[in-house]
Amino acid sequence: MNPSSHSPQQARDGHWVFGYGSLIYKVDFPYRQREVASIEGYARRFWQGSHDHRGTPDAPGRVLTLVPEPDHVCLGMAYLVDGEVFAHLDHREKNGYERRQVSIRLRESDLSVAGTVYFAGQDNPAWLGPADASEIARHIGRSRGPSGSNRDYLLKLARALRELGAEDSHVFELEQYLLQSAGH
Repeated sequence: MNPSSHSPQQARDGHWVFGYGSLIYKVDFPYRQREVASIEGYARRFWQGSHDHRGTPDAPGRVLTLVPEPDHVCLGMAYLVDGEVFAHLDHREKNGYERRQVSIRLRESDLSVAGTVYFAGQDNPAWLGPADASEIARHIGRSRGPSGSNRDYLLKLARALRELGAEDSHVFELEQYLLQSAGH
């Protein structure tokens, strides 16, 4: 079935999920519809530890979470999925993430829909929190886990965000530090 053949009105038979990190470029689950989308009031930050994908329990990598930021718009990708997809997504996003309900703005359809986002708050055991951008980039540059290098995660995300036309100073600054440090 062609995912784009379904209209947003059919969402009552499915669930919208908003992706702001690897869910933008690593789509390993079935979906009915995919659309560039945004949520308001949050910014993506590399403040979450990854013990299971981009790092190890002894040397966690750094992956994204959302932090509240008034007046900020976070651009990403929304997917209309069937309920059983959450078993896969819950396993994929298990390291400190919980589901939160958000309002998602679909760009092409120009509709707001209720949806789910995976959020890792500072009270979870994998939280690393803020740090200087150059230190976060060094941390990312040296981290590796079962899903590959943390460096690849950042570089693929930066490329995907540019393809969406997103402006994200945090991600692009980290990318710049990472690429500069690789040149030395």
